[in-house]
Amino acid sequence: MTELLHWKWEFAAPFMGILLTLAFAPYDAAYAALPALMFLYGSWSKLPPPRAMLCAYLFGLGLFGSGIWWVYISLHDFGGADALSAALLTLLLVGVWAVFPALTAGLTAPVLRSKQIAVRLTAAALLWVAVEYFRGYWLLNGFPWLQIGYSQLTTPLAGYAPVSGVYGVGFVLALSAFAGVEMLSGRLKLLPGLTCLLLVWAGGGLLRQHEWTTAIGEPFKVTLVQGNINQAQKWLPSQKDSTLQLYRQLTEQHWDSRVIIWPETAIPAFLSQVREFYLEPLTAVARAHHADLVVSLPTGGDGKAYFNSVLALGENSAFYHKNHLLPFGEYLPLQPLSGWILDLISIPLGDFSAGEDRQSLLRAGGYPFTTTICYEDAFGEQVIRQIDQAAYIVNVTNDAWFGDSSQPYQHMQMAQMRALETGRYLARATNTGMTGFIRPDGAISSQAPLFTTTTLTDSITPMAGLTPYARMGDNTVFAGFSGLVLLLYLAGGLFKNRN
Repeated sequence: MTELLHWKWEFAAPFMGILLTLAFAPYDAAYAALPALMFLYGSWSKLPPPRAMLCAYLFGLGLFGSGIWWVYISLHDFGGADALSAALLTLLLVGVWAVFPALTAGLTAPVLRSKQIAVRLTAAALLWVAVEYFRGYWLLNGFPWLQIGYSQLTTPLAGYAPVSGVYGVGFVLALSAFAGVEMLSGRLKLLPGLTCLLLVWAGGGLLRQHEWTTAIGEPFKVTLVQGNINQAQKWLPSQKDSTLQLYRQLTEQHWDSRVIIWPETAIPAFLSQVREFYLEPLTAVARAHHADLVVSLPTGGDGKAYFNSVLALGENSAFYHKNHLLPFGEYLPLQPLSGWILDLISIPLGDFSAGEDRQSLLRAGGYPFTTTICYEDAFGEQVIRQIDQAAYIVNVTNDAWFGDSSQPYQHMQMAQMRALETGRYLARATNTGMTGFIRPDGAISSQAPLFTTTTLTDSITPMAGLTPYARMGDNTVFAGFSGLVLLLYLAGGLFKNRN
């Protein structure tokens, strides 16, 4: 029994990782993030670094095992891998991402030796979100799922999103949890600690009431089309004509809308195959009704580079080519190793080219908009790149790859954060769900049910102005956090010398 109690942190770690998963959609137990992060910080404080890292790794296994298990669906149900290969690849991915909490524990160990509580807290919180940023944006083109800031859309901390982005929200959340541990241990006096936390959380609540952007025109009607095409049938040549007919029929019911938006690769054919007989007649009808149609399809081909693209049709016709490609879905990193492994288990993948970093904004409804395709809306830096020129945001995606799992809900949560960070309406058209409209405050105004063939119509308002986050971006935010840690360290040393 004594030996078992000795390993109590390690035994509890996976379950606390699962608890953190519950803070995210679709479970939405936002405050569960606090005890989960308190557990981690407590283990780092109590255990020697090797055990603290092991504990954090087991925590990561629980977090990612329960949070991104849906990768198995894409590999097995739609990717063609057998059950064993899909399970092993999913476990491998979970095992790799679990390294990052362990890395944070290792980096935090020297910080926790500081005698300055303020330095310990701020530096540990900064290291947590910095590691999140590394895995979320840089490693293998980024995988930003389950970053803690996304879990706080319904709490007062969401007020910090327009100021410092999702990483700022995550920083304040981690700081709050870590401060709780310091107070429970007696190292931080209860009254000053609680007072500071109450001020921080109340400040977030007050910021939520502030409107950072302003309307520049009257609301206009937008219709989103959710075709609900089965992913297993989507690219079959025998299904192409029925798919094209379905989207045309659903669109023809809504020519009274100013803008009609289709989901990612709604057209299962290259542009050259559908331009003359399909898109040109649709464009003519759209112009006759003074409407704009936003569609998505692959472009290029015929021996040339090809792109995952969005095409605006109507009074202004132009393309957007996806810039931030999905690793192992639209291109293969770590070549030739990754290609060899995936060929071995017979998983067919695309080989798209990336569009330019800065492309001319598409226009629909009389206003320019920022376009994101699929998981591009998971990157705040990507969305704010030209947001000063955009009146609203459009996201087209296809989450059918992940079936009836938590993934579509998590992805919608990310889209909500982008709307909140930028103070823009966001219209999101998906193949099978979750299709919906998001207000500038991050709340969903309307949403279509999953796995139904339907349309969703709502009004959006064109907006102008920049939130502080949109002006600064993540690099400036991290520089500010780093400056805060340094300032607290120097201040602590100054007061120590005076004493």
